[in-house]
Amino acid sequence: MSGTRLTLGTAGHIDHGKTRLVQALTGTDTDRLPEEKRRGISITLGYAQLELPDGSRLSVVDVPGHERFVRTMVAGATGIDLFLLVVDAGEGPKPQTYEHLEILRLLGIQEGVAALTKVDAVGPERVRETEAAVRELLPGREVVPVSAVAGTGLGELVAAIARAAAAVDVRRHEGAARLYVDRSFSLPGPGRVVTGTLRSGSIGAGDRLEVLPAGYEVRVRSVEVHGEQVERAVAGQRVALAVSSERRRRPEPGDAVVEPGAYIASYRLDVALEPPGGIAGDGGLTVCHGTSAVPGRLVRAGGRLAQLRLSRPLVAARGDHLVLRRETTVGGARVLDPSPPRRLDGTRLELLDRADVPALVAALVDAPVRVEAVKTRLGLADADVEVLDGFGTAGGWVFANAWLEQTRAGARRALEARAGEVDPGLTAGELLGGEPWAPALAPLLGLEAHQGKLYVPGRLPDAAGHGGELVARLEAAGLEPVAVEDQELGRQLEREGRLVRLGDGFAIGPEAYAEYRRLLIEEFDANGTVTLAGFRDRAGISRRVAQLVLERFDADRLTLRVGDQRRLRRSARVS
Repeated sequence: MSGTRLTLGTAGHIDHGKTRLVQALTGTDTDRLPEEKRRGISITLGYAQLELPDGSRLSVVDVPGHERFVRTMVAGATGIDLFLLVVDAGEGPKPQTYEHLEILRLLGIQEGVAALTKVDAVGPERVRETEAAVRELLPGREVVPVSAVAGTGLGELVAAIARAAAAVDVRRHEGAARLYVDRSFSLPGPGRVVTGTLRSGSIGAGDRLEVLPAGYEVRVRSVEVHGEQVERAVAGQRVALAVSSERRRRPEPGDAVVEPGAYIASYRLDVALEPPGGIAGDGGLTVCHGTSAVPGRLVRAGGRLAQLRLSRPLVAARGDHLVLRRETTVGGARVLDPSPPRRLDGTRLELLDRADVPALVAALVDAPVRVEAVKTRLGLADADVEVLDGFGTAGGWVFANAWLEQTRAGARRALEARAGEVDPGLTAGELLGGEPWAPALAPLLGLEAHQGKLYVPGRLPDAAGHGGELVARLEAAGLEPVAVEDQELGRQLEREGRLVRLGDGFAIGPEAYAEYRRLLIEEFDANGTVTLAGFRDRAGISRRVAQLVLERFDADRLTLRVGDQRRLRRSARVS
């Protein structure tokens, strides 16, 4: 393990001896609350430190075993690297044994050992029966009989824990600093102190960190690991941070303390569901992640792929595991994109779910963020991304190259389907789903821009060949509107400045529009206001035509309608 810092979490049914075993192993009684002492059960998370034979140390999180505190168990389990499953040798596996194991599986925690407790209180035959049942639950994992009271088997258990710790994939700790707060309190001297398991990165005194989802900054005054002040804490350790913030704002349990800009708090998460068959039912869920439990609902893209819509934002990163609960645990989810577009796209999720592709996703979807922060959040290397600078003050927009290639191909297919149309182009919004990043992405698609639309290079609209007859009719009609049957042609001719569309599928020429505008100003100057009847009489047109023209003036913000009258805006006199 070469000095790597890891966190061990307990699991198991109530009264199976988790807390007593932790005390026997570490010398620390993790039940610190008077209520826990009075009732003889763990209610909240407890913490200790375990020294291994090689001199390295594990942080230990002791979780409550009662079914009423499963959410607390999840909060403790989400930061651990390996588990210690505790099973009473006399009782064998019980309901919370199974649920805790399922939660560990859903969180992707694979390494651990099992301890059969209270072996001094039962006969050898019963111990063998329980050991066989536990081995069936944990194939390939060590099972060690122990007695916390008599002290038997404790050395063997510590050795088994050390072997499991050596097998942990420490890449779980890669990434920017992230700590989910599980306790927050004030002490004389240090002031506000927050604790949690450091999920990734490192934190040292003097660092400035961001508190999410609120989004304010704190400065780290000092760092402790299990009561010892350290210069810098590293991922996998139980950490206490003394922090100061502006305006006395205080991080609370459920908050995330993170490296500034590296993470966002999101109301949406694109996920792959577990089990592979998906989650039964479409009702509401409680989404457990970090030290938060947030109500949410599933919007399915098909099969195991879905988007979680949350009532409160969560701070997650790509690859994080979530636990989904109703009355009990119903499944889990793996985060594919922590800041997805609003529009759910099943094809995009299928690409994201491919194990051989690190990130097929537009890395920015909601607001400008720092380029390095985006790359950190999605685990992208420099060669994986295309950066377009100049959009927003925060530094740029980032797109994964693999996703960008898919988007280019899709945009070209959509435009090829319009070949032969009067206007064979589409807006960036039409091609890219109206997302906020669409204007930034458009220049990277290899397409030709013209008057607000994108085209296959060399295939600009040809309204001149299609619209000559309509333009000639408009010129002959003078002030009278002309019906436009081909609305797409009408829109293109309007973009080219060759007509002005009115409601109900009519249009007038630009000269007629200019004349109506002159008459509008003349009517206002003469009467101080414009009415439908007055404008009709001044222009010598029908009431219906007058209404169409005035509604176009309203839309162009030349007039302001107040009741049955219109006032002239300043823009009406600007040529």
